[in-house]
Amino acid sequence: MTERAGHQAPANADGGRRLSRVVVAGGGSAGHVVPALPVMEALGRQGVEVHFVGGLNGIERRLATPSATAYHGITTGKLRRYFSLQNLVDCFRVPVGVWQAWRLLGRLRPQVVFSKGGFVSFPVVLGAWLRRIPAVAHESDLTPGLANRLAAPFVARLCVNFEPQSPADRAVAVTGTPLREALLAGDAARGRARLNLADEKPVLLVVGGSLGAARLNAVVRDALGELLATYSVVHVCGAGKIAPALRDLTGYTQLEYVEAGWGDIIAAAELVVSRAGAGALYEWLALGKPHLLVPLPKRASRGDQIENAAFAAAQGWSEVLHEDALNPKTLLDGLAKLAAESPRIRRRLAGFQARDSVGLVIRELERAASTVDR
Repeated sequence: MTERAGHQAPANADGGRRLSRVVVAGGGSAGHVVPALPVMEALGRQGVEVHFVGGLNGIERRLATPSATAYHGITTGKLRRYFSLQNLVDCFRVPVGVWQAWRLLGRLRPQVVFSKGGFVSFPVVLGAWLRRIPAVAHESDLTPGLANRLAAPFVARLCVNFEPQSPADRAVAVTGTPLREALLAGDAARGRARLNLADEKPVLLVVGGSLGAARLNAVVRDALGELLATYSVVHVCGAGKIAPALRDLTGYTQLEYVEAGWGDIIAAAELVVSRAGAGALYEWLALGKPHLLVPLPKRASRGDQIENAAFAAAQGWSEVLHEDALNPKTLLDGLAKLAAESPRIRRRLAGFQARDSVGLVIRELERAASTVDR
């Protein structure tokens, strides 16, 4: 490869190339950023220069900036599976983003690109391929999202959570999802103190995702009378989704989004109600939390959360309540069943082996970097 791709570094003990500069790409939602953060932090501790490429104004700018050497925004066009007039505009934005990524990568000259997915990642992966810079992608869901499907021909390796449907696929590495150390070191007492929970009621944690979940939020609030008789309810409802009329309701804590102290809050939770995004699901599995999944319906997604929930339920890890059946009564019934089944579920979750995902992903990055003659 030409000098434009980066400086040569010595190989490590595993035969991969020791890294000195890496570009990370992803965004559009927290799920396409947060799993990359522990990888970025670990690379930073190793003295690696880490650059993050995201959208100009996406949530990724706020999330990634503290862990990156530098943040670079590019023009992005959303990749949609449905007809929209906005597609006409975005079909021009994507090539612009590819050109911007190509120029940026030529200037930065990283040894390898790590893509966490989301529509912002595709221009970066394609720009890297045009520069002959190897790329490694990570897919949390059971089946790849549109961005990773489009990027597949241009990546050296795809990291996944679980054993692939096609074990013969040599381009797939099972790494699990990288989790931040603070998440794994959560403390229940600190979590209760952070939430200012004085009573001894068990904590019910409700998570609608970083962008919130309108239907789930509404049903939880409609059921608060019954829920608060049993639980202290901690509701992560999404940016701008706080209900002002319920701010002072005893036993009900509303949070738009949680960064610092998230591990402590999870540790304090007895039960969890959550969307079935793969990143959140992996956290509940790794931390051993009995949970009720309410997957995003197909009319609002590609069906990935339904697939995730079905897989987790088949393993005995999760209870599932589909949104079409979601109302206050079914939510209360689902939680009653989850509470009754929690000893069995905890035993199943105890058998879930979380991998050293950060180490495995970095090893794949090093191996990809070593495949190119610099």
